[in-house]
Amino acid sequence: MSEACFANSALRLNALAARALGWRPGEFWAATPAELATILMPPGQSGDAVTRDDLARMMEHQDND
Repeated sequence: MSEACFANSALRLNALAARALGWRPGEFWAATPAELATILMPPGQSGDAVTRDDLARMMEHQDND
């Protein structure tokens, strides 16, 4: 994943967490991807948490783009 792509994605997610959850940047960065996904998931829906391996594959895929 390019630094610019990661930075842009992180900035958007941080802004979403700030608006929707009232999180400050430190709270955003302390959360795991699974925690963020669980909190933002619509009520009544279930989903598989992102595993460390999933995240590594996504990052590897971004590096190849």
